[in-house]
Amino acid sequence: MNQPNQDLIASDINAYLSQHENKSLLRFITCGSVDDGKSTLIGRLLYESKVLFEDQLDAVASDSKKWGTQGKEMDFALLVDGLAAEREQGITIDVAYRFFATDNRKFIVADTPGHEQYTRNMVTGASTCDAAVILCDARQGVLTQTKRHSYLLSLLGIRNVVLAVNKMDLMKYDESVYTEIVESYQEFAKEIGLDNVTPIPMSALCGDNILARSPEMPWYHGPTLLSYLETAEVNDEFRRNAPFRLPVQWVNRPNLDFRGFAGSIASGTVKPGDTVRVQPSGKTSTVARIVTHDGDLSEAIAGQSVTLTLEDEIDVSRGDIISTTEEPASTADQFESTIVWMHDEPMHAGRPYWLKIGTKTVSVTITDIKHEVNVNTLEQTAAKQLELNAIGVCNINTDQPIAFDTFDENQETGSFILIDRVGNHTVGAGMLHFALRRSENIHMQATDVNKARRAELKGQKPAVVWFTGLSGAGKSTVANIVEKKLAAAGHHTYLLDGDNVRHGLNKDLGFTDSDRVENIRRIGEVAGLMVDAGMIVLTAFISPFRSERALARSIVGEGEFIEVFVETPLAIAEERDPKGLYKKARRGELKNFTGIDSPYEPPENAEILVDTGTLSAEQAAERVIAEMRKRGLLEG
Repeated sequence: MNQPNQDLIASDINAYLSQHENKSLLRFITCGSVDDGKSTLIGRLLYESKVLFEDQLDAVASDSKKWGTQGKEMDFALLVDGLAAEREQGITIDVAYRFFATDNRKFIVADTPGHEQYTRNMVTGASTCDAAVILCDARQGVLTQTKRHSYLLSLLGIRNVVLAVNKMDLMKYDESVYTEIVESYQEFAKEIGLDNVTPIPMSALCGDNILARSPEMPWYHGPTLLSYLETAEVNDEFRRNAPFRLPVQWVNRPNLDFRGFAGSIASGTVKPGDTVRVQPSGKTSTVARIVTHDGDLSEAIAGQSVTLTLEDEIDVSRGDIISTTEEPASTADQFESTIVWMHDEPMHAGRPYWLKIGTKTVSVTITDIKHEVNVNTLEQTAAKQLELNAIGVCNINTDQPIAFDTFDENQETGSFILIDRVGNHTVGAGMLHFALRRSENIHMQATDVNKARRAELKGQKPAVVWFTGLSGAGKSTVANIVEKKLAAAGHHTYLLDGDNVRHGLNKDLGFTDSDRVENIRRIGEVAGLMVDAGMIVLTAFISPFRSERALARSIVGEGEFIEVFVETPLAIAEERDPKGLYKKARRGELKNFTGIDSPYEPPENAEILVDTGTLSAEQAAERVIAEMRKRGLLEG
């Protein structure tokens, strides 16, 4: 501890505590491959800060018990053993956050596992960090996971990176070993855009170059790890200098005389009297007040949670972004982005997800996987899906315009997460590169004849009757009978059958999971157009995935989608086998066959369930028509 702090503690302990409370905070992550020494390094940092704290207590408490060197080393060993035990027991398999402090700064370190299957946890931990310490075992050099984590750091915009060449004691502190590793890493770092890398040779176990410069490496003249962390620039400084952004979290209206828009300021500053623009609507107004629990502010900065009131009554909703008029947030509904996939089930182009950006949640479709990135070679390879931990550049399309900045301009308003629509769990994280030009040039064209008028001319209520089930369940047979009965009653119908559309519209698609997703996406869009034309549309497709059936449902209006689950046990469907497909699948001649080597996800809440194992096709059709009458889609 330095002398000024000792003097302050001795003269005014309250002033010292206040000074400690107002220190800047640096968030950083430790990452790298397995057994590179992350737990040991964190243990060393926690231990050294504890020793500093004990020394501070010694300065004001003369009867405080001093530690001997042996006692201190024993305490460090116990701490490291504890961290290792936690990892062995799986306690820190997610992300563990640990706190420590020095005289100059407070720290939160994100401790993430090094195994490849937990790369998603590394992304989670790094997403809020100002700096990163990426460890490299001096015996192993730069490994695949070292490169993977480094590439992710560059994607996440981490500006301050330490290459910690650890376990130098096991290499007898050989300068040439360190130099070779640094040169190899810096060559890779330059390719991925990591321009601010500080290499430090160290031994976390022995404490070399952690707190004090190591006498074992007199050839090294750079900073120690703690001195680097104490002076690294924090993101708050970047955020305060960026254009003003306030993602609206909620509209606060406790009474009729007050209407405020609350949220945490993502970047920039704001004062009463500033003119602001609300995106994506583009409406402008002037800030009247900045309201907080402790009273009004004359200015608010990035990181503060506030409520703004405006001079004008304009429409502002949760998820909108209040921004400066000089440099407002952009708006679009189609983007190029980088996506890090974080789920065991692959990501497929054409599948819908929820996209959460800031406080806004919208439906999104991955329209195209442009390429996947090989983190070892940085090669761009073609891909139809992204597996767990894969990184891909993708085009995405949201169902409505959103306010955003590119990730390079503003990490807060340029990053998003993807959420599974069925399970509601996070499956991916992404960064927006730019809006696609076509999103600015394509607009919905208003027409005078709408769906209601078309349906009125046909004298019916339009709807989609979506038959789903295993191959051989009887979907096409039942749907064909239903259409015949509807046509006989004078209804305008069209039957979209799985085999028939593969002769034309979808003849370019195979039977992989990705192709099946795209097959159903196209059918959903076609069915939606036919409903808009006022027709009753029947579809007979296996449609094995709930996500795609949910997408088809979302395309049409409320009450216009009837899901019919043609439930037939696999044994019965296989026994029928009208096309001989099950026999081929069992012989291994037909790959990706639903029910055999490709999954079928049965509906959980289908409007109609018919069991063709017990009902005839005629009886099943009558049940469907009866349910349509019950729901008001048919008269009588």
